[in-house]
Amino acid sequence: MTSTRLRRLAKRLECPVDDDAGYQNDRWTNRDLIPIPPDRRTYKIWSFCIYWFVSGACISAYSTGSSLLAYGLTAQQAMACVVIGAVITGLLSVVSGFPGEIHHIGFTVTSRMSWGMKGSYFPVCLRTFTSVWWFGIQSYWGGQAVNLMLGAMSPSWKNQPSKFPASSNITHQDFTGVVLWYIAYIPLVLVPPERLQKPFVLSSAAFGATLIGLLAWSVPKVGGGGPLFKTVNTASSTPYSMMLGITSILGSWGSGTIGQSDWVRYSQRRYYPMLSQMFAAPFMITCCALVGVVVTSASSEILGELIWSPIGLLSAIQDHYNSSSAVRAAVFFAGFGCTCAQLSINVLLNSVSTGMDMAGLWPKYLNIRRGAYLLAAIGLACNPWQILASAATFLAVISGLGVFIAPMTGIMLSDYIVLRRCRVKIEDLYNGSPSSIYWYRNGFHWRAIVAFLMGSWPFCPGFIMTLIDPTTSNAWVKLFNISFLVGLAIGFTVYTGICLISPIPHQHEGLNYLDDERFTKNVTGEGSAPTGDEDIDSDTKEAEANAIIREV
Repeated sequence: MTSTRLRRLAKRLECPVDDDAGYQNDRWTNRDLIPIPPDRRTYKIWSFCIYWFVSGACISAYSTGSSLLAYGLTAQQAMACVVIGAVITGLLSVVSGFPGEIHHIGFTVTSRMSWGMKGSYFPVCLRTFTSVWWFGIQSYWGGQAVNLMLGAMSPSWKNQPSKFPASSNITHQDFTGVVLWYIAYIPLVLVPPERLQKPFVLSSAAFGATLIGLLAWSVPKVGGGGPLFKTVNTASSTPYSMMLGITSILGSWGSGTIGQSDWVRYSQRRYYPMLSQMFAAPFMITCCALVGVVVTSASSEILGELIWSPIGLLSAIQDHYNSSSAVRAAVFFAGFGCTCAQLSINVLLNSVSTGMDMAGLWPKYLNIRRGAYLLAAIGLACNPWQILASAATFLAVISGLGVFIAPMTGIMLSDYIVLRRCRVKIEDLYNGSPSSIYWYRNGFHWRAIVAFLMGSWPFCPGFIMTLIDPTTSNAWVKLFNISFLVGLAIGFTVYTGICLISPIPHQHEGLNYLDDERFTKNVTGEGSAPTGDEDIDSDTKEAEANAIIREV
């Protein structure tokens, strides 16, 4: 009796399956992991532009740009770092999004090609781990934004002493804000990813108004960009400091670039994502960081101190004007814009992608929605406010995440674009048996493991030293500070070299496009699955696909 009840309970806990589904939930498949069918491809050009407004115009972008000033760079040098990092981010987003744009699959499934069916659990778990920290950081900022709104409504709430000890690095007001932010976040996860465009538009408008308001307040009062645009460089080594700045920018969006396929797979047509990745991504990241630098510089002349966080700045503005009713109203709506930005950025860069990663670990019982809720619980438990205690620690952690993400990105780009020429045997990505061409040896691909170790181990000593003492300066730390670019290059080069010496079995099998009429049969194995040598009225399709790849 007990065994029967447990089986019934387990059956009820399984992920939902579409009524007309041609797939079944198993160890490798569920609704969120299969190639996105045409009726769920709802993203157009404007959708991806909004995506990059949410991703590029957020508190982390604002704070990262202005935090670079703490390393002795001038405002002009800090902005140069942002521009270079933003352009590289856009280029990486284009090439990393090819699997989603061509085959409508996400990173979780794509990693099975280069790592093996079982080996893919490692990059998925690694990205999940980094996303937990990012989610925690973004949710903490969201809680601060909510607390800002509470303080604008009631100055007595804002000014009462914290009931938490100083060693906790968080006040009871901010913790209350985090709880309220979570309450607002939970319903947003219920919206399917293909229906999130309208909430993102509202969020973008709210935070955009906040940035414009800060500019309109600060720049006219000081008649320009403020004193930081007139200071001399105080960095002991300008090239080294600028490389650190570029790396921190890339580290901030590293997981976003490697996971581009998670969102690009919802695109209605080819090239829709590429236009936003090439232009909207660098533009939005640069504009938001520029606003951060300008406002931080100009406000320092008004308030007498440098405040890198827009939330901290808004709180200081309320104090500066003695909580007048007009200022409190302005701070409240600005706090609302920051709250919306943090809700959207966590859904965009963390919840959906990490939810799908968790679904890949246990597809029968986890989907994007359930994974997002699990991520939220873990993100709160990681105490993110501890790593945000100083600008140095903040940049060290952000850059440190790139130590592991960078070689993974290089391996993925080499495998999918260079070696396989964008050819994928879709049905074998959902076949967890030795008959799959992505099974390799016991489900693991040794070439990817070797390339990853070669691309990440040189930076680990510097990462650990920096976390222990952010002021440490030696050869290991300097190497760590350029980890993202170098790690990506090492992962890409080593993996390509190994595969040229020891070619991947069946690396040219598959199609370089997704046949929408038969993708379900490819996934479930029903019928005769197409291979790389098969022509299903595909001469024209394949010629067009090859032309696109050559052009890119």
